[in-house]
Amino acid sequence: MKPMKARPAPAGTSAETRDLVPFRDAVRVWFLVSLETFGGPAGQIAVMHRILVEEKRWIGHRRFQHAMNFCVLLPGPEAQQLAIYIGWLLNGKRGGLVAGTLFVLPGVVALLALSAIYVAYGDAPVVAALFTGIAAATLVIVGQAIVKVGQRALVHPTLVVLAVTAFAAVALFAVPFPVVILVAALMGWLLTRYVPGVSKKIDGSGSAPDDIQPVIADNALNAGKPSAVSAGKVLTVGLTLWALPVVAVVLLTGMDSVFTQQGVFFSTMALVTFGGAYAVLTFVAQQAVEVFHWLTPGEMARGLGLAETTPGPLIMVVQFVGFIGAYRNPGDLDPWVAAVIGALLTTWVTFVPCFIFIFLGAPHIERLRGNRNLSGALTGITAAVVGVIANLAIFFAVHILFTETVRLDAGPLQLQVPLLNSLSFMPLIIAAVAAMLMLKFRWSALRTIGICAILGLVAGLLGLATA
Repeated sequence: MKPMKARPAPAGTSAETRDLVPFRDAVRVWFLVSLETFGGPAGQIAVMHRILVEEKRWIGHRRFQHAMNFCVLLPGPEAQQLAIYIGWLLNGKRGGLVAGTLFVLPGVVALLALSAIYVAYGDAPVVAALFTGIAAATLVIVGQAIVKVGQRALVHPTLVVLAVTAFAAVALFAVPFPVVILVAALMGWLLTRYVPGVSKKIDGSGSAPDDIQPVIADNALNAGKPSAVSAGKVLTVGLTLWALPVVAVVLLTGMDSVFTQQGVFFSTMALVTFGGAYAVLTFVAQQAVEVFHWLTPGEMARGLGLAETTPGPLIMVVQFVGFIGAYRNPGDLDPWVAAVIGALLTTWVTFVPCFIFIFLGAPHIERLRGNRNLSGALTGITAAVVGVIANLAIFFAVHILFTETVRLDAGPLQLQVPLLNSLSFMPLIIAAVAAMLMLKFRWSALRTIGICAILGLVAGLLGLATA
């Protein structure tokens, strides 16, 4: 494919308004990217790298990697934030808005429809069996994520220890997730400075061939110096747009409504959930299931499976959580109206902060390429995320493969233990099939979920879904 030539910025234009590639072409490419973003953060980042770095050659691999490193450090979905960052580099703020919005829009529409199908027909044994198949496939998908992230992150024995410690802190002692991430960032910084070998770089997107050079040179992508005036505008507009729906539901439905709970909780989540989608889901699952009781653990796993089948960030599962929670607690509203409001409110407060983070932070981060302290913190967080994802895998496994659990509390130890005689063999068999398809035959996550859904459906028709 012949790379497109960049359009030079007219003399006197500012870095915030110039288009380094034609805006119309950028919109078309971001729309095409949005339709291919299946398979979790790793797959989404790989899609962007292939299209933007290797095919279009709009951005170089080193700048792509630098942008990704910053986004991994932020709370929220790193793949969407990476899209916003690159859109901002190429076309200013409007480019970031288009890239970030298109990245999630197809998933919002698709998951809204799937959530409605689940609520309308999820109690039917056949449909429930279909969703059980999807949930079983998620076990393997999350397990594969542990392996992929671990191979890239745990490049030194001390980082393995850090990952195991993070797992124990979350799984056994219920240490708050933000605390784990902050400690991991500090430990990563210290290890990088004082332990030889820890500073080895972690490459999460693959390497670009040496002969691929971006049409736009790396130094041309610097979007100007940070500006206090621009930052003030971003904060004023961004925080206003972010807060308006939450304020509206508080005034219209009261402090005790499910909408207020969801608006406040997911707004808070957007600020503290570091480490990527799988890591975030640990925190969301604990709160949504055990604190607010919006849905069951099995439904949380099914929601993740649905999010895996739709384009966009995996954190889109929060829309499913918002939909189910509001449908079951509608207040004075029709349950279906409440469900749609809950889903859209949850999506809004989850993703709007991503734009604020990028538009505020990217101008500064552009001037911190190669900063050793930043790399050290990233190394520690990435290692800890391996342990957190492992905890998520166990959480799902316990509640998908077993029908009964007991809670073990012994001092600081807090553990959910399955009853072995409540093991469900059909989800176990489907999970084994998913493992064979993905690990031996290298099938994609989406294709594997499709087969597992069919297996669950067949099991339901034969009356074997709970066997």
